[in-house]
Amino acid sequence: NSLLAAMGAREFVPPAEPLRAPLHQLLEALTGYAVEQGLCGEDITSRDLFDTGLMGLLTARPSQVIREFRERYAASPEAATGWYYAFSQDTNYIRRDRIARDMQWKAPTEYGELDITINLSKPEKDPKAIAAAKNLPASAYPRCQLCAENEGYAGRVNHPARQNHRVVPITINGSPWFLQYSPYVYYNEHCICLNSAHVPMKIDRACFAKLLDFVRQFPHYFVGSNADLPIVGGSILAHDHFQGGGYRFPLMKRPVRQRFALPGLGGVEAGIVDWPASVVRLRASDRTALGEAACRLMDAWRSFSFEPCAIRAFSPNGISGGSPGKAPDRAGQRPAATVIPHNTVNPILWREGGDYVMDLVLRNNRTTPERPYGLFHVPEHLFHIKKENIGLIEIMGRAILPGRLAAELPEVRPVCDAAYYEILQATGVFKDDECGHAGWDALIATL
Repeated sequence: NSLLAAMGAREFVPPAEPLRAPLHQLLEALTGYAVEQGLCGEDITSRDLFDTGLMGLLTARPSQVIREFRERYAASPEAATGWYYAFSQDTNYIRRDRIARDMQWKAPTEYGELDITINLSKPEKDPKAIAAAKNLPASAYPRCQLCAENEGYAGRVNHPARQNHRVVPITINGSPWFLQYSPYVYYNEHCICLNSAHVPMKIDRACFAKLLDFVRQFPHYFVGSNADLPIVGGSILAHDHFQGGGYRFPLMKRPVRQRFALPGLGGVEAGIVDWPASVVRLRASDRTALGEAACRLMDAWRSFSFEPCAIRAFSPNGISGGSPGKAPDRAGQRPAATVIPHNTVNPILWREGGDYVMDLVLRNNRTTPERPYGLFHVPEHLFHIKKENIGLIEIMGRAILPGRLAAELPEVRPVCDAAYYEILQATGVFKDDECGHAGWDALIATL
C-alpha cells in the first residue's frame, strides 16, 4: 500500500505469475512509469531521488538494523559487518549495477602491482539538475553528506536521497560515532566511520587513539584518515571521519627498506617503507606504545623544514610559499594569525597477527607561484589524466580516475599506468635520490 501511494495508484491486481528480475530492473520499470505519469522528472537526478524513495519504503527501520548488527557483533565483528554490507547492497543504498560498471586492473611497477580504477558508478550531474539547483534556497540541513542526519533524508536536486540509508552507532575512544558504508564502494567493504558531531577533521593524539580503538573493535578491517589540510586532504574536511574496510592496499604489502630506532620506545619497530610516497611504518603489540610513537613522529614532522627538498613547515599567514614561520610551542599551540601550517600525515592502521601496524604518510601542501596547485600535488602536465587531490585511498596505491577516460580504453591504459606511478612519486616529500635520503636522515635525527 505504501508503494501504491508513492506510485499514485489506488488499487492493485496481482499478476498471474510473480515478476522476477534484478532489483535495478524493477526500479527502472517503476521509475519509468512514474516519469510517464508525471510523478518524476526524466533526468538521472530526479530518477535517483524517486527510486531511493521507493526503496526507503522497503528498508527496515534504524532500530531494527541496529539490533540486528549488535546481535551479530556478539557472535563476531566479521559476522556483523558482513551482514551490514550485504544489507546496504540489498536495499540499493550501494547500487550493485553501477558498481559493476567500474573498470579496474593491475599495473606492474617496481613497487609491486598498483590498482588502477576508472569510476563509473557515481553518476554525472545532469545539466537540468544543475540549473534547478541554482534556484533552490540555501539549506544547512544536513550540514554535509557525512552527517548522521542523512539517514532517511529525502534529498533534493543538489543533495542525494538517503531514505534507504542506515547508520550504526558505535563508541570510539569514549565518544559517540557512527559506522556506515560508502555508496560508491572504491574497494571491498568500503566503510566510513564518522563523528556524531559536525566538527572539522584533525590529525592529533586523539585521532591516533580513535584509530587504535576502531581496529580493536574491528580487527578484520583497516582504518585510515585523510589529511587535515587542503590540497593533500580529501574532499570533505569539514566533518571528522575515517575510512576503512576489508581490503589490503598495495602500500600495506610493501616491505620496510630502512629501519631506525625510537629511543625510549623499545617495543616499537620503526622504518621507512619501500614506496614512492614518503611513508614511515610503526609496528607494536602494545597499542599505547604505538600511539606514543605515532605522536612523536607527527610532532617532529609538523615542525620539520628542509630547504633542499623544498619542505617548509610554516609560512607567513596568507603566503603559502613564504619562508618558514614560527614553529608551535611545546603544547602544540600555533601563534594565531602569524603562520599557516604545511605539514601533516595520512595515518593508516591495521592488524597483523598480534601486532598493530601503522603507516604514516608524510604530506606537505606548500604552493608557489610556479606551482599554484601544490609542490607535492599532481604535476600539471598530467591534469588530463588526474587533477583532483591525492587522498587516503590513492596514496595507498589505488588510483581512482575519472569516468571520461573509459571511452579511450584500451589505448589510454598504458598512459594511465605511467601517469599514476609518476603522481605517487610527485606526492613524496623525500624523493628517492641523494637529496631525499638526506632529508630522511635529518627527520630521523629529530626523533
